[in-house]
Amino acid sequence: MSMPLSTVSISSSLVFGTYRNVLHLLQELRHRSTAEAHRKADLFVSGFAGGVAQVLVMSPADIVKVRLQCQSELPGSRLRYRGPLHCLLSIARDEGLLGLYKGSAALALRDGPSFATYFLTYNIICDALRSTDSSRPGWTVVLLAGGVSGLCGWAVGTPMDVIKARLQVSGVSGRFYRGFFHCLSHSVRSEGIAVLFRGLTVNCIRAFPVNMSVFAVYELVVRFLRSPS
Repeated sequence: MSMPLSTVSISSSLVFGTYRNVLHLLQELRHRSTAEAHRKADLFVSGFAGGVAQVLVMSPADIVKVRLQCQSELPGSRLRYRGPLHCLLSIARDEGLLGLYKGSAALALRDGPSFATYFLTYNIICDALRSTDSSRPGWTVVLLAGGVSGLCGWAVGTPMDVIKARLQVSGVSGRFYRGFFHCLSHSVRSEGIAVLFRGLTVNCIRAFPVNMSVFAVYELVVRFLRSPS
């Protein structure tokens, strides 16, 4: 986990930064004030852009995490990778720099729709439950909206998460996939459509408390930076 932990702040900054800047740009293009309510389509597009933007940083860290987590199940008794850095360098040497982005198309297809759903759900819940005399949602609303948005995001993203992980271990797991569509069709044909939702329960159990925390800290920091003092 040291590799994703070392890049999580960068990827999170890319997601939230891209989301807010694209949202601001869309408001300006529509000649709307930043104080006006955002359109649902703008929230969706901005979230999609944020999810895709993080792939640049996330893909190398994610493939290292997946390879290290799965190597105990790979053929042979000896572990192939000694640690995150050795895994990163080994992939770059054996498969080229593009090897670090194996499965990145599936990752983008996971994170684009997932974060679009994530931010849209968060804003819809906050708008629905925000008190009429306040421009900001209360902390209970923030926690609830963050948790539910995490669940919805993973419900959308889990199918592509399964395909991404399979592509990332393709060639070292005993199974070879020629590409995204071959992996998708082969997985569904051989294991049924339910294979695309494998791990959804675990993802949802994790998603609710994690995204409660994410949005609570996000709102706290934004409010602090915007405070008059």
